[in-house]
Amino acid sequence: MNRHVNAIAGRLSLRSPQRQSLEILDRVSELVPPQKGADLEAALAAIRSEFPSVTNFERDFPSLCFALATGVGKTRLMGAFIAYLHLAHGLNNFFVLAPNLTIYNKLIGDFSQGNPKYVLKGIAEFAISPPVITNGENYEKQLGDLFPVRINVFNISKINSEVRGGRAPRIRSFREEIGESYFDYLAGLKDLVLIMDESHRYRATAGVRAINELKPVMGLELTATPFVETTRGPAPFQNVIFDYPLGRAMADGFVKEPAVVTRENFVASGKSPEQLQQIKLEDGVRLHESVKVELETYARQVGERIVKPFVLVIARDTTHAAELMTLIKSHAFFEGRYADKVIQVDSSVKEEETIERLLKVESPEEPTEIVIHVNMLKEGWDVTNLYTIVPLRAANARTLIEQSIGRGLRLPYGRRTGVIAVDRLNIVAHDRFQEIVDEARKPDSAIRLQQVILTEGQLQQKTVTVESRPQLDAKLGLRSDAPINGTSGFEEAPAEFTHEDQEVVRIAYDVIRKMETEPSRLPSVAHLQKPDVQAAVLREVKSQYRPAQLELDGITKQPDLSAIVAKTVDLVVQQTIDIPRILVTPKGEVKSGFHHFTLDLSRMRYEVPNETLWAAHLRTGQVDRIGLGAGNIDEQRLEDYVVSGLIDFDDVAYDEHADLLFDLAAQVANHLLAMHPEDGVRKILRLHQKEIARFVHAQMQSHFWQDTGVEYEVVVTRGFTELRKSAYTATAGEAPLNFRQSPADKTNMGRYLFGGFQKCLYPTQKFQSDAERKLSVILDREAQKWFKPARGQFQLFYRSGTDLQEYQPDFVAETDDSILMLEPKAANQMTDPEVLAKRDTAREWCQHASNHSRSYGGKPWRYVLIPHDAIAENMTLLGLLQQFEATAD
Repeated sequence: MNRHVNAIAGRLSLRSPQRQSLEILDRVSELVPPQKGADLEAALAAIRSEFPSVTNFERDFPSLCFALATGVGKTRLMGAFIAYLHLAHGLNNFFVLAPNLTIYNKLIGDFSQGNPKYVLKGIAEFAISPPVITNGENYEKQLGDLFPVRINVFNISKINSEVRGGRAPRIRSFREEIGESYFDYLAGLKDLVLIMDESHRYRATAGVRAINELKPVMGLELTATPFVETTRGPAPFQNVIFDYPLGRAMADGFVKEPAVVTRENFVASGKSPEQLQQIKLEDGVRLHESVKVELETYARQVGERIVKPFVLVIARDTTHAAELMTLIKSHAFFEGRYADKVIQVDSSVKEEETIERLLKVESPEEPTEIVIHVNMLKEGWDVTNLYTIVPLRAANARTLIEQSIGRGLRLPYGRRTGVIAVDRLNIVAHDRFQEIVDEARKPDSAIRLQQVILTEGQLQQKTVTVESRPQLDAKLGLRSDAPINGTSGFEEAPAEFTHEDQEVVRIAYDVIRKMETEPSRLPSVAHLQKPDVQAAVLREVKSQYRPAQLELDGITKQPDLSAIVAKTVDLVVQQTIDIPRILVTPKGEVKSGFHHFTLDLSRMRYEVPNETLWAAHLRTGQVDRIGLGAGNIDEQRLEDYVVSGLIDFDDVAYDEHADLLFDLAAQVANHLLAMHPEDGVRKILRLHQKEIARFVHAQMQSHFWQDTGVEYEVVVTRGFTELRKSAYTATAGEAPLNFRQSPADKTNMGRYLFGGFQKCLYPTQKFQSDAERKLSVILDREAQKWFKPARGQFQLFYRSGTDLQEYQPDFVAETDDSILMLEPKAANQMTDPEVLAKRDTAREWCQHASNHSRSYGGKPWRYVLIPHDAIAENMTLLGLLQQFEATAD
């Protein structure tokens, strides 16, 4: 493999399917070096020998299609292709085709340095000398060979219209500056590469036939739908070299999970088309509002940017789109609240302002929340904040279904979050619900849908984001940056300082925050009350405090800095539990590896696949039909397939484990050779490479070793840490429940917000079970102070398989003689491996924290795992500790 493949994949952070595509291009470049006037028959034979899915280039030059599902990242892959061909083969001229104006403008932006989505960011050679972007508007000003790398971006629809008008495209007009047309100039280049975005859109157009005369050294096609709809059904491309369908992208977690939405007990019969349309539009907007809150809640919980979602309404035609526009802007539709938040985009709307607004709809500052379209957004619109689709037109064609859903599959944070609402795309289709579900269940379906059924109560319910900040912030009078949430009954503790004292309080608290980083001076929060420490805080406050205006002695009362600092310190001590920040680092090199062992292959019974393969996904039961040539590079030795798959794991280093890896790979190959001939085994390994690698890697884990002789150093970087803010989703207008009373619906505890605490360090909390609520009653009765930690408060991580996951303890409480980390857990999960891994991580942390507290005479930390059915309000905290702290092993 060319060394540039690894470098580019790393610098551009390519996903697995993008990297596979780049590896395939690398191999193709070895089989058929990119050069002008290649022998098409010989090139096709060479490529087909390793990639049998390619049966015809379908062009007058070598052209290959990479079929990647929408949302996986086709534009970034274009950038990777360009970087590779330039760095590895010295090619400097590229011609990128866009199917329409929207995608044309987007591509120009994506290839322009300084753009937030710049696809070549990280390529050092281009940072020094970035490619020049030439397009249909500026090419006449950029003629000549002055630039090292040139990326031409042209709109095929414009070229098509010129050809259909019976005249040659403007690009073929004679230019005196170069003595020929720009088209002829490009055709004369020896290193021109043609890249076709959404290539299914212009496969047989006059414009493409004209472009073919450029005779590029190679063509690279990208599309999510590698077929053309005909009267006889879909006609698949004959030059697909890599196929990564939507089902695989969903299973691999690269896109959202689509879900079809309907009402509970909904019956469409008896309802007019107008009534159905109104119901779907209104339910879509209600769902949109709920999603909007969920997104804000998640963003505040984890400190991410807030994503503004929008609704996509698919109209029947332009007349229908105009009618929908009028309806949504009217007072009859949610009292006109969306009149200024809706745009219409179809062939009847050409205004530049509307197109510009469409491209900016991803921005939180842009007001659009509803987009109405007929067909202009069928592909190429790379927004990540589409969460609700309301289809109001027939969508029988497979292409229309996939592309419409594909508009919303991109993830706003580039990854799944584990939060259902943030990871889900909603398709509101009451009258088509069963039809879409049945389609999704078909073995060859490219979409696998969840089902969401809304109750009447949920349809009427509005939600808001509630920020629950520490009581300390409110008592100090610190300002909150969260908007007013509209939840009744939500009250914070009153500020304990006057308005005139606020500036002094703010300075004092900032000084204390900075002193957190000096654990030798402040090993615990209580040390703030020592006279020398408090004096140091006061000195710093005096040096920073500047009155709002000049004060005259004896006329204007000056704030009592000493008293304010003392009171601030007292509040910080009262409203803080000592949570140290702990780092554990090895004193020397940590050696680790895997012992040699014999694999258990008794359950590995693969059958040799046919030329067209069925790949069954264990998680969903989904079946993909793929060609043998699609997906993996042909390896020289059978063992190389297994080794190549294993070195993708983070804990496997080829240089250190090479002998073991080839031994394990040989075991797999010999096992399969005992059942099948070598060519059959090769097919099995190519198709099932990832599954086999995971199978082997899982067994390697039980033979992992690590040098236990290495000493570790525990470093405490903070003696105590500021409490983090929490954010919750709550029902608008619903006051927090009294935590001493169990709600009527205990099966849905997560939706309730609770308040009324006396000793909690936050005004409101949420509980995931009634057992947690009962434990809070015990803590509020018997502990000095307690709270449920927000994400990131402890920065604890445990190992789950080969990955590290963050552990967030359920409760922290301080008593007279100790600090407790408490974890209520379902009784049937007490011995779950993940629960035990979290327990071990927490215990180790508590031991380090106790060692630190012992150094200054503080309270020890204790961890207790408690089964849910043992928690009752008549239990004491001491009783729970005595019963479960000793038996937690």
